[in-house]
Amino acid sequence: MQKIKLTAKTQQDILNNLLERSPGSYGKYESVVADIIANVREKGDEAVFDYTTQFDKWNINADNVRVTRAEIEEAFASIDSEFIRVMQDSAANIIAFHEKQRRNSWIDTRTDGTILGQRILPIAASGIYVPGGKAAYPSSVLMNAIPAKVAGVKKIIMTTPAGPDGKVNPGTLAAAKIAGIDEIYKVGGAQAIAAMAFGTESIPKVDKITGPGNIFVALAKKACFGHVSIDSIAGPSEILVIADETANPRYVAADLLSQAEHDELASAILITTSETLADQVTAQIEGFLQTLPRANIIRKSLENYGYQLIADTMEDAVSAANAIASEHLEILTKDPYEVMTKIENAGAIFMGEYSSEPLGDYYAGPNHILPTNGTAKFFSPLSVDDFVKKTSLISYSRKALEEAHKDIELFAEREGLSAHANSIRVRFE
Repeated sequence: MQKIKLTAKTQQDILNNLLERSPGSYGKYESVVADIIANVREKGDEAVFDYTTQFDKWNINADNVRVTRAEIEEAFASIDSEFIRVMQDSAANIIAFHEKQRRNSWIDTRTDGTILGQRILPIAASGIYVPGGKAAYPSSVLMNAIPAKVAGVKKIIMTTPAGPDGKVNPGTLAAAKIAGIDEIYKVGGAQAIAAMAFGTESIPKVDKITGPGNIFVALAKKACFGHVSIDSIAGPSEILVIADETANPRYVAADLLSQAEHDELASAILITTSETLADQVTAQIEGFLQTLPRANIIRKSLENYGYQLIADTMEDAVSAANAIASEHLEILTKDPYEVMTKIENAGAIFMGEYSSEPLGDYYAGPNHILPTNGTAKFFSPLSVDDFVKKTSLISYSRKALEEAHKDIELFAEREGLSAHANSIRVRFE
């Protein structure tokens, strides 16, 4: 990790460096993704199967593209009972948290006959993308599916790549069963996103696509937005820790590495008012790297996007954290709750030395699908709100409209829209 004095210039340099990881910076792949999407729109299953055979190296067809009930039960039975219990407990926590986000339709009536309101309904179908490849993430299955279930979405499908043997990771399938996913298809990559966005003979069209993926998946979601809703264009994972001299350097080091191990583009940043703590954290990191299996990935991540920023004051540290707007923000200070009140931009905030970031990844209940690359300034974690649509309700009586019609006509005329004004005026001729 680079140890740097926090100044306005160093802060801006770091922001510029972090933004290089954004999917918006990978324009050279956009034409490839556009070709895949166009091909899937035109040829449907044929294109999806061709790409799957080419990239995933197994003979997919209309008879085996969908995961069968027997395959799900076989996968579920193959997972040890203790892990099944943990996933079920995690799911219960996620359900409990997201049920508090549910909102009801409402109506406001007035004595003059005016009725205004908002109708809130779930979308009809949602699609979840779950990566395969080097690692499987059952936690992402739970985090994507459960908010949709709580919102009342009637049909939830999932796409995920299969291995060369045509089988899907058992942990992924077990999590899908626990989450209550309705249909699962053995398709990955940009072709899976296109299939869910436009529909094929085998894979149904959905209204919203959520879930993480590689750069091709991210760009496909970006390209299909508008034809279908998406959660976000997610960038690489990131963690920022605010710490003072009271923090345990071993805890800080372990938490920074928890995100750096994701991939070489992950970011891990420590902002501290104590240079002594920074040095102690460096020593602890070196110790951990002697034993962690993904040490090579971590080293590259820390070399490119790992920083220790030495701040003069906690106010400076908080200001920098708000500017960076990290996906995950830990506060390990003497009074973390007081510092928390000054944080304006973060995907999720973890307060205190026993609130390590993986608690949010797997178990606590809040969603781990969070805004990245500074988008916490204007985006929010995945929630029940992402799976509902809101419709405004308007009803005026003659009496209510009569009191307002001249004002409405004036507004319309000033905008040069005479037919708008006439639509109101004819009711009082």
